[in-house]
Amino acid sequence: MKAIAIRTYGGPEGLAVVDLPTPVPAAGQVLVATEAVGVGGVDTVIRSGALAAYGFKEGFIPGSEVSGTVTAVGDGVDASWIGRRVWGFTGTGGGYVEQAVVPVEEILPLPSGLSAVDAVTLGSSGTVAHFGLRHAQFASGERVLVRGAAGSIGIMAVQLAARGGAAAVAVTTSSAERGERLRRLGATHVLDRSGEGGDGAPAGYDVIIDVVAGADMPSFFDRLDPNGRLVAVGAVAGQPPADFGAKIMAAFQKSLSFATFSAATVAPADRRAVREEQFAAAGRGEIETVVHELLPLDAAVLAHRKMDAGEVFGRIVLTP
Repeated sequence: MKAIAIRTYGGPEGLAVVDLPTPVPAAGQVLVATEAVGVGGVDTVIRSGALAAYGFKEGFIPGSEVSGTVTAVGDGVDASWIGRRVWGFTGTGGGYVEQAVVPVEEILPLPSGLSAVDAVTLGSSGTVAHFGLRHAQFASGERVLVRGAAGSIGIMAVQLAARGGAAAVAVTTSSAERGERLRRLGATHVLDRSGEGGDGAPAGYDVIIDVVAGADMPSFFDRLDPNGRLVAVGAVAGQPPADFGAKIMAAFQKSLSFATFSAATVAPADRRAVREEQFAAAGRGEIETVVHELLPLDAAVLAHRKMDAGEVFGRIVLTP
């Protein structure tokens, strides 16, 4: 089968098309013939080599979510899954392939109104946005800022905050055109990447959902109101400065909070329940999935170049 592997860490050109044997699902796994593969921000971070210390080796296959048809099952898995169209989470990698192995507890049947492309646009990002807001203890009537709102997680956080009754949903983004698209999805104020601008925007926020992190993250603590909470759900710009906590301590009397959030800390049954609800809502048109572009699997280098250049609004989807 065709797959995309990281030949060398660094730029997108380090990705390469390779031929691998079709895998055989082990006990508790299914094999999915992929129709759609989501390209996520974490894929580009892994490819860059920034996470090499965590055990990622050259030859690693990126990609964490796929949709397609189950073609085989391992021991202990109900054979009735064969022939069903599903969404699946492969983990930190293993998704940029024509045939993906997925744990059976991490697959979900596709409802009739949801395409394979829509499923990989929503599946992981919707879950992270939902539980990220919950981790921040977001409540109706609060003011929310989504930092880095043009990606799939940010787009979902905007929609969920608006649906959840936020008094304001501000976003940081790189252009007025993107800002207008985010307004149509529920944003009430559009700021630049530094958090400035936005006519009539709140001076402070109860919750900041941060997809970006990086060197500028500490400056956003200044935008939190007393008892405000900033939750980092991603780090597409890299790690914040080592002393970023000094900002929180300097504002001691404001009782600010900082947290990270990873969906890996949520029980599989809880993730599944939220995905089922969101898939159904998307099928009814209540949640919008935003696809930037469809590209063939062997155009993964181009997909990563677009991601690195900040050109993507929504999600790029690879189609094997």
